[in-house]
Order: sequence, then structure tokens, then C-alpha cells
Amino acid sequence: MKRLLLCTVLALVALGELHAQSRVGTTAAPFLTLGTGARGQALGHAYTATVVGADALFWNPAAAAKRYQDVHLGGVFATHADWFADIDYNAAGVAIPVSRTAVVGLSLAQVAYGDMKVRTVDQPEGTGENFSASDFSLGLSYAQPLTPFFYFGGTARYVRQSIRDMAASTVAFDFGFLLATEYLNGLRVGASIQNFGGTMMMEGINAEIKTDVDPNNSGSSSSIPASLKTDQWDLPLLFKFGIAWPVFDVNGVSFTAMADAQQTNDQNLNADFGGELRYQTRFLTFDLRGGYRDAFLGDDVEQHLSYGSGIDLRIQGVRVGFDYAFVPAERLGDVQILD
Repeated sequence: MKRLLLCTVLALVALGELHAQSRVGTTAAPFLTLGTGARGQALGHAYTATVVGADALFWNPAAAAKRYQDVHLGGVFATHADWFADIDYNAAGVAIPVSRTAVVGLSLAQVAYGDMKVRTVDQPEGTGENFSASDFSLGLSYAQPLTPFFYFGGTARYVRQSIRDMAASTVAFDFGFLLATEYLNGLRVGASIQNFGGTMMMEGINAEIKTDVDPNNSGSSSSIPASLKTDQWDLPLLFKFGIAWPVFDVNGVSFTAMADAQQTNDQNLNADFGGELRYQTRFLTFDLRGGYRDAFLGDDVEQHLSYGSGIDLRIQGVRVGFDYAFVPAERLGDVQILD
């Protein structure tokens, strides 16, 4: 008991230190934490235990196998988001069953920042040249149920960032599990670790210089090619633990409440909440969604609330769905997402 109390005290002290020492802005590739897809955004990112199908490749790879355990068909997911400052975010994923239970998935995401003017101190309005920046990730996933109620999956992901003539890349891994219980109307529990991998360091011709390695020697050359070594930056390692509770299901009308706890290596412990009201028939499913994101960060973030809806049609054995999310913001501008 003494050891248990000591461990508890140490954990609380460590949590307090972690909360006091925020490392916001100290990781590379922040686009990996944006959240992919309208449904997850509308639910305030409280999506770890709710997601199924192809968009699970971006949230919890284990859940990619959930939809296909009984229906041996593949799934395709695509999304587009108009972010502030003319930033476009596009992503797509495909999940293909390779056995009666196992699923292989391929996912990609791309952020385009658009063309920007090259500006200097002498020419602040632009030199007449333009440059661009972009982010990209490509993932290969595998998921399967280990029992009829427990699912496990993983993703290997190639990540690249580029700006003008400089670029950085690395490999990262995601791991997740999903537990579908028979309690409380089918309570689901999920967890994922995302972006576990190497560091990123910008390299390119803009880091190439000519130098004199021995300036005190009059016979040395000042035109020796050299490269500047830039700093290495960690990826935004993210741990999420979530629950999804089907509160009721009466005559085709159901409501599910979701909650996620999340922790990244550059942010304080945080929580997300969401709810989804669903009307379902044999051939039609219609959802209304709402979420509250970053509950513990207060005014440190631009916005908390999000809204959305979705419709799913079944036509001759094929399911086609569309989802929409609206994320309001006061200063940076509203965000709209369509799947």
C-alpha cells in the first residue's frame, strides 16, 4: 500500500510538472494533429472509440477492421478542408479486407499552403519571385480483431515537409486498440499512440554555403563547399484514450456520447467531448453532431465548438456517405470540411 501511495504521489507531481512546462510550438509536422475528416472534426476530436472504416486509418488504425468483421467489403474515404489563410487540407484512405477478418489500409494526407511572395528587407512588397510550402504523409496500415470484441492495428507512415528548396522527412508509427463491450448498451473503449518515430531536420540547397575552413591561413580557399546543419525536431507524439457510450436506441433514433483524453509531447493534458444523434432506417442513416474540443486549454486556443451532419445511403449493396463539419473561429476564420 505504501508503494502504491508513493507511485500515486509521484504521478501527480509529474503531471503537475508536465502541466506547468508546456512545450507548445516545439515539434515538427503539426499538421499530423489537425484531425482528418468531417465526422471527427464535428465531434470535437472525441473520435478514438467511435471511428470505423477507412477514416480510422487517421485516428485509430485498430478500428479500420471493425466495419469489415461481418461485411467483407472494402471502403474508401476522401475529405477536403478549407482552412484559414487559404490553406487546403486533403486526405484519402482505402481499407481492403485481405482475409475474413484482417484489413490492409493505404492513407495519404496533403496540406497546401499556396504560393507566397519572396520578400526581403530591401523589397518588402516582393521581389517578383514566389515560393510554396506543403506537408505530406503516406501510411500503410494493418488491422484485425484478436477476439470477437478486441481489435488491434498499426500504421507505418512516411512524413515530409517542404518549403521552397528545403525539405525534411522521417518515418512514424501509429498503434491502436478498440474494445467493443456488451455493457451499457455496447460501450466502446479505444486508445491510440500516434506519430511515434524519428526527428525531422530541414535540408536543401538553401543550407549550402561556401566557407573558409582556416581563415588564419593566407593560402586557404574561401570557396570550400559546406552545409549548415539545422536543428532536429521531434514529431508531435500523441496519446489518446476514448470512450463511446450509446445512451439510447429507440425506434431507429439513437444518441451516442463520446469523450477523449489526450496528451501530446508539446501540449498539456487535455480532453475532447462529442455527441451524435442518429436516425436510421434500412436504407438511410442521418446524423447530427456536435463537439467541444480542448476543454482544458481555455483561452489558449482559438475555438472549442464544432458542428456537423452526415448522411449514409445504401443502394444495391453499396454504401455511399457524405459528411460536413463547421468549425467556427473568431480571429482566424471559420473552417468548413466535406467528406
